[in-house]
Amino acid sequence: MTYAQGRIRNFCIVAHVDHGKSTLADRMLQVTGLVDPRKMRDQYLDRMDIERERGITIKAQTVRMPYRPLGDEGEEYLLNLIDTPGHVDFSYEVSRAIASCEGAVLLIDAAQGLEAQTLANLYLALDADLEIIPVLNKIDLPAARPDEVAAEIGAVLGVEPSEIIRISAKDGTNVDRVLDAIVDRVPPPQGDPDGATRARVFDSMYDPYRGALVYFRVVDGRLRAGDRVRMLATGFEGDVDTLAVQAPEEVAIDELGVGEVGLLSAAIKSVEDAKVGDTITVSGRGAASVPPLGGYREPLPMVFSGLFPLDSDDFPMLRDALDKLRLNDASFVFEPESSAALGFGFRCGFLGLLHLEIVTERIDREFGIPLVTTAPSVRYRVTLEGPPGPDGAPQVVEVANPQELPEANRVRSIAEPTVEARILTPTTSLGPIMQLCEGRRGVMLAMDYLTPERVELRYRMPLAATITDFFDQLKSLSRGYASMDYDLSDYVEAELVRVDLLLNGEPVDAFSAIVHRDDAYGFGRAMVERLKELIPRQLFDIPVQAAIGAKVIARETIKAKRKDVLAKCYGGDITRKRKLLEKQKEGKRRMKAVGSVEIPPEAFVSALRVARDG
Repeated sequence: MTYAQGRIRNFCIVAHVDHGKSTLADRMLQVTGLVDPRKMRDQYLDRMDIERERGITIKAQTVRMPYRPLGDEGEEYLLNLIDTPGHVDFSYEVSRAIASCEGAVLLIDAAQGLEAQTLANLYLALDADLEIIPVLNKIDLPAARPDEVAAEIGAVLGVEPSEIIRISAKDGTNVDRVLDAIVDRVPPPQGDPDGATRARVFDSMYDPYRGALVYFRVVDGRLRAGDRVRMLATGFEGDVDTLAVQAPEEVAIDELGVGEVGLLSAAIKSVEDAKVGDTITVSGRGAASVPPLGGYREPLPMVFSGLFPLDSDDFPMLRDALDKLRLNDASFVFEPESSAALGFGFRCGFLGLLHLEIVTERIDREFGIPLVTTAPSVRYRVTLEGPPGPDGAPQVVEVANPQELPEANRVRSIAEPTVEARILTPTTSLGPIMQLCEGRRGVMLAMDYLTPERVELRYRMPLAATITDFFDQLKSLSRGYASMDYDLSDYVEAELVRVDLLLNGEPVDAFSAIVHRDDAYGFGRAMVERLKELIPRQLFDIPVQAAIGAKVIARETIKAKRKDVLAKCYGGDITRKRKLLEKQKEGKRRMKAVGSVEIPPEAFVSALRVARDG
């Protein structure tokens, strides 16, 4: 069915984690009659097993819903929903979804109230000039505080609390009111239906049989099945094999007009040809002169980690797997690297620690490649000693891998990235959370009481101090009620050093880390104690040392296995026993000089998990 441009509504749902986005999307599918009740399941739009197991949305999903408001005798409306993730690590998915919509349903849990990520997503939507529809969810919970939370939302948005729609997505209460509000308040898409075809790519995925599938929204003109299309940024040209919409399963369609959302396949075999943010137009004589649409801001990786296959023969498979995942997830980057201990692998940049966990788990599940991941680190800026650069300024290099840090005598200063963290917490947990932030070298910027019971803290903190166990500690101290969101801030100079781990006098590059000098001893002591437990005993003593440059700051010794060479001596002169012991001692000394320490993969995994968990 063809829809008039004025009867199309594009909207997304934005909220904090576990505030009910996927449940509300499920109820909308039921209210619009799009899914047979016998086939309905929870989290219907979440396609990945990991999403279902963890109960979170990782990939933004689209669905096309026809809807006729009660009492409206005219034509039905077309509602295009983009369901977005809520975790801060996937904010890039949220920003792309927001750029493809005219309205946003802001969903707030009536028991939890406003959370840090709720405010962060709200600011993204306001910056994009979207129509905001505030909705209060979970009003059926015994712990719900609908009046208090509605007053909080009203104060932030400048609306009357009575205008906020109160729903229960679980049992479907007032979900039809949300759909009516979308029809009434979200403006229809703007665009020239008779102009040159322009469509913006907002997502893509890889299909092993059809190649790259491109998700797009038509901004101007029309796109038809069989058209020969051109990607303006990459220059790729191909014929549209499949033109389809998600309703919610894939349904083939002949034509899409202004404001409509769909997907296409055009035998796109290379992942580089399907770039998120690219502009699609119809190929022809005037295609080169079509002005491209504005793309998306490139995501900024915040956490870097090395990914190495347990079996070195899996390296080519890992490269192909990362290529395909890069198409499904445009927010992580990777480049080859090698390690003397782990072999060949890739240095990857992620948006956060959860993002790192999800990518490694998907590689293991979807491609069957078990991995060793090095301890996560951030990108440092190192100012070098010596002659200035061509512009007269001191030479500055960026370091994401601890092994790339120059020697101490070549380093003038090291600057680390900081974040501006916004923490919302009940006042009962204020003291412990402030101690936690200050213990992570945080500097308070502001403290605002939103209500007498809830306070917003703003801290500037080193990024490296927040990517390990900070969020877990925050939840533990607040009994689960605090939330955090952060934005990358400036680089700040700090007293940072590289701690190397040495086995039998040889450095193991996989265990190196850049830490603050005050934390270096604790980190080194924890690592040598753990490695002493994990590395199997050899036939000679193995010293395990943590060192800063040439200075050893912690040491443990893995004692050698000992053969009882005196077992064959039944009494006799003591000199005979001493001779045998001296001979054994000399043999161990020679073995230690030429022997090498084999580190089992399990030891790498366990020791690096300790490094990740702080």
